[in-house]
Amino acid sequence: MMMLSQSDPQKIEYDLYRSACVKEFELILEQIGKLFKKCLKPYFHSSKVVDSLFFKDVFRHAANHGLISLEEAERWIKYRDNRNSTAHDYGVGFAEETLLLLPTFLEDAKRAILAIERVSSDDSSS
Repeated sequence: MMMLSQSDPQKIEYDLYRSACVKEFELILEQIGKLFKKCLKPYFHSSKVVDSLFFKDVFRHAANHGLISLEEAERWIKYRDNRNSTAHDYGVGFAEETLLLLPTFLEDAKRAILAIERVSSDDSSS
């Protein structure tokens, strides 16, 4: 993100850095969802039920079980909605909208990782 902010929007480097930021956004979004599914499995009667949860439900259940706040869950859902609503425009518009979300997204991702690590360490110590 730092390289992007230091790049001239008229140069090809800006396009490359912007694309890299967007791809990382999408990758982190999907990975956090998958990792939260693993964290939620102890709260459900079967793994199949957790595996069948929709993205929004994963984050709502994560908030219900204290892994993240309700506000964070709503932002994760918003991130996903932004991705889905602008996916048809996978060009400059989508990238620029995604870039606006990145500062908050990165903070949410850091907190999500801490929650996932906390659950993982609780599982390994029991």
